[in-house]
Amino acid sequence: MATDLPPLYQDAPLALLSTPAFQTGKKDSFTMSASHMTISHNSIIRGYNSIYQQAPRVQNPTDIRDFTGYCLAWHKLVEGHHFHEEAHYFPAIEKATGQKGVMDGEVEQHAAFHAGLDAFRDYLSGLKNPEADFKSKRLLDIMDSFSKPLYTHLAAEPQSLLALSRFASPETQFDLLKIEHEEGKKMVNLDFALNVMPIFLNNMESEEFEGGMWKRHLGWVAWIMKSILPLWNSKVWRFMSCSTDGRRKRLAV
Repeated sequence: MATDLPPLYQDAPLALLSTPAFQTGKKDSFTMSASHMTISHNSIIRGYNSIYQQAPRVQNPTDIRDFTGYCLAWHKLVEGHHFHEEAHYFPAIEKATGQKGVMDGEVEQHAAFHAGLDAFRDYLSGLKNPEADFKSKRLLDIMDSFSKPLYTHLAAEPQSLLALSRFASPETQFDLLKIEHEEGKKMVNLDFALNVMPIFLNNMESEEFEGGMWKRHLGWVAWIMKSILPLWNSKVWRFMSCSTDGRRKRLAV
């Protein structure tokens, strides 16, 4: 007798974004930084989609509690990502370009969906008894309320990074990849590694996306974060869209 298996994760309702490197074939620091941001944003998109697809399917009380934990981890990723940008990354870009407020448009985009993110977090964290009180329709309604400004921002920010090349000149030289690397290190701490990094790394599909051009050998630290850390709290991380080898997988429920 055939076993009913959950469906394979799909890139919906939000579509993935294409990287500038894939579109143009260029590998300069502006193109690559914008592409890295696109890949990060695609992880956020897959996280959103994985929640949206599985919320109506979660029925078992134990699954519901684990699923709400997954949802809150996704929220923590998005909020942490944007806090880091505003506190560290954007000021470093301003300093390098000599252009005060050059990333203010991105800050305004963050603000456009912040209330929706707050409502998402407050609904889930406010459930006294998640097993009995969780209502998937309520969660999806909240997600629908901020999906458009969220997606608009996720699509626009890589283009803003790409456009920073207009400030590069013989007098003003800066390496956006170096800025990305140096400022990115400030985001990682123990709490982030344990409670956020798994959902970030394992919502990255690298086998099929853009012909597998972003599949790369992981250093041992990244390998531990991608493959070993998810073993801790694995009941929560099972709702991710991809396996640890970077392939889309079946939904958990």
